[in-house]
Amino acid sequence: MIVKIKPSVLTGSVIAPASKSSMQRACAAALLSEGASEIINPGKSNDDLAALDVIQKLGARVVENEDGSITIHSLGVDPIEEEINCGESGLGIRMFTPIAALSNGHITINGTGSLSTRPMHFFDEIFPKLNIKIHSREGKLPLQIQGPLVPSDIEVDGSLSSQFLTGLLMAYGASVTKPVSIKVNNLKSKPYIDLTLKVMESFGRKVTHTNYEVFHLEPQGKNYEPQVYTVEGDWSGAAFLLVAGAISGKITVKGLDLLSTQADREVMRALKDCECDLTVGPNAINIGPPTDLKAFDFDATDCPDLFPPLVALAAYCGGTSTIKGVSRLAHKESNRGLTLQEEFGKMGTKITLQDDLMLIEGGSELFGTTVHSRHDHRIAMACAVAALQADDEVTIEDAEAINKSYPDFYRHLQKLGATVNF
Repeated sequence: MIVKIKPSVLTGSVIAPASKSSMQRACAAALLSEGASEIINPGKSNDDLAALDVIQKLGARVVENEDGSITIHSLGVDPIEEEINCGESGLGIRMFTPIAALSNGHITINGTGSLSTRPMHFFDEIFPKLNIKIHSREGKLPLQIQGPLVPSDIEVDGSLSSQFLTGLLMAYGASVTKPVSIKVNNLKSKPYIDLTLKVMESFGRKVTHTNYEVFHLEPQGKNYEPQVYTVEGDWSGAAFLLVAGAISGKITVKGLDLLSTQADREVMRALKDCECDLTVGPNAINIGPPTDLKAFDFDATDCPDLFPPLVALAAYCGGTSTIKGVSRLAHKESNRGLTLQEEFGKMGTKITLQDDLMLIEGGSELFGTTVHSRHDHRIAMACAVAALQADDEVTIEDAEAINKSYPDFYRHLQKLGATVNF
């Protein structure tokens, strides 16, 4: 799919998409609850649809309601098929694999796209300690597993991703029969673990921790309980809308929880630092460009998904902006550090990678040209936002990559007044 975006001035308002981080966790918690849970404002991205497919193959029944909500009926993990496929969702593969291991059947765990090359060695290291048989392709997909998982005191490395810990916590929550703990070394993306614990607590499952270093679980009378759960707005997707407003016209973004545990809420700090025109109301964020955007310094170690929108922002800020956390970018849908450097380089923005830092030289006019998403949804959106104030039309190849997380993104830009042809 080819998308062409002309320089545009934005105006109007838009509602943020549903959070796939919240949606996927809610699907997992509903699967682990015995009874009927209702999910309000469910997401429609490819990752969300993959999560719904996975829980159905693990025994849940999903009903779409007339009001747009869905009802998930479950009796716990009881697979009806021998293989589940998580699509391209890194969270899905790392979260649902421990949950699938609650069953005593043989199950194959698979994925598509970049997931086939992402490292999954932590499963090989940890699962045998939990009574789970596992066979992988030298630490990569597909995985063949057989449980049932037996919770035990273990120690895991949290430096690569917090998503595996999410899966362990959720699976432990459904199966502990005695007090157990998970010790975590060098945990990254702590806000995502906060979101996991918040969703678990919403479904009746309490987990405590000591400084994010040791997580404690104890048996409960009923581990998970069916709930009515509302999926909150997605700060990851909304970050692109907010940056679009900061560089290309005053807009209003609705549907975001300012008290959210989502890591990408931190985009607000960068927007304040660059001195854009920003006002926050109880139900809306109003944002527009100032006379001059200022360069900023930002630590994205715990929110690496903010790199793409912040690079688009930095390209229009006078001076050199610095973003820390490049080491978190290697195993995304693309190697995002190099991809951002190359694709934004085509538009005239110089990006230097220096150890764990990314330096973006902003303030120069961006060129209309042809860029490629590299099959990465966030690269496609970052290039689209940057195109809004380029000197000419920008063409994005493989632009359908946005469907992974935000399928309405181009339509939302059009609603705000952007000239987008696809």
